[in-house]
Amino acid sequence: MFCYSCHAEIELTSRRPSRGDTCPKCAAYLHCCRNCRFYDEKAHHQCREPQADFVQDKAMGNFCDYFEAANQPVANKSADRAAEARKKLEELFKKQPPS
Repeated sequence: MFCYSCHAEIELTSRRPSRGDTCPKCAAYLHCCRNCRFYDEKAHHQCREPQADFVQDKAMGNFCDYFEAANQPVANKSADRAAEARKKLEELFKKQPPS
């Protein structure tokens, strides 16, 4: 699995991470919504599993029975959108050479 916070690859044994397990590199919780394959910012309650209970803090360790570790790094979509907006603003205010 990959840590949602630092994108470090983490070797898991045959068990899934428990609520208190943390990333050895950045200490972020591993058994949290942000590391789950069902996590989706655009879904209801940001979860594609319809039977899962609502979790307020998606980065905190939790007891969700539907947790499945994501097998690829989770993209930070809000940071991508901010970078894209910044780039568009820079292009907008860039001085154009005289014609």
